[in-house]
Amino acid sequence: MPSGLCPHRRSVLSGLGAAAVFHPAPGSAADAAGTAPFPWRGRLVQGGLLIGRSRPGDRVRVDGDLTTVAGATGLFVVGLDRDSADHVRIETVLGAATLPVAPGVFDVQRIDGLPPDQVSPTAPALLARIADESARKKLAFAHQAEAEDFAAGFILPVARATRTSAFGPQRILNGVPKPPHYGVDLAAPAGTPIVAPADGLVVMAEADLWFEGGLTLIDHGQGLVSAYLHQRAQLVMAGDRVARGQVIGEVGMRGRATGPHLCWRLTWRGRHLDPSLALNLGAPPSLG
Repeated sequence: MPSGLCPHRRSVLSGLGAAAVFHPAPGSAADAAGTAPFPWRGRLVQGGLLIGRSRPGDRVRVDGDLTTVAGATGLFVVGLDRDSADHVRIETVLGAATLPVAPGVFDVQRIDGLPPDQVSPTAPALLARIADESARKKLAFAHQAEAEDFAAGFILPVARATRTSAFGPQRILNGVPKPPHYGVDLAAPAGTPIVAPADGLVVMAEADLWFEGGLTLIDHGQGLVSAYLHQRAQLVMAGDRVARGQVIGEVGMRGRATGPHLCWRLTWRGRHLDPSLALNLGAPPSLG
């Protein structure tokens, strides 16, 4: 079975029911309606995603200093970072709530035998290339579409795959400590179709980045941006609108990869989220 950089843990995924095979979030709640003055759904765990509902256009404050705006039907999203504090405070026109956030369970992954310039590059020209690519990625990840494309929930971007890494483990590459792995790795044969897991706007599509290879970023509304790394082919361009289930690319092994796989990531306003926790997560009920 092909693998990416993370071969230590595997489980076969298939269709919408695959959400259940991802590692559970200890102490979290799938739906804790009634614990806040506004309806919401999600997982109260590091890396979790919450979908709430307030009044349309409401300016929602998160943790005192981050502001988002509810969409046309009042929906808003809140992401809980991989290193989130043990609580999150959400303030809306309907009232405020301080909700507990459970700790995630993250492994340590040691990966050896990688080319040195894929771990600790030193060549000036390569460092300049990486800096330029990082600036373009930062701009794309900061995109905030005025949309509620997340409302119908997410499906898996690869219909059948082998999970070779869960979200969030600390990585040690060639003996060098690196930032945590912020994606879920799904191994599949090269050329396997990748589909958009939810409606959205493509905000970046580049074929040959140094670390990511073929990279596509999709904004699903309000800065909830998903990423698809290591693709061998991309079938969409920046500015395209995509629908859930639409083929956007093909699994590959470009960039820093040891085998064909998709690294699937999800971010919100600079916070790193576990994309598997968005699977099947729908919108909370309408206000009474």
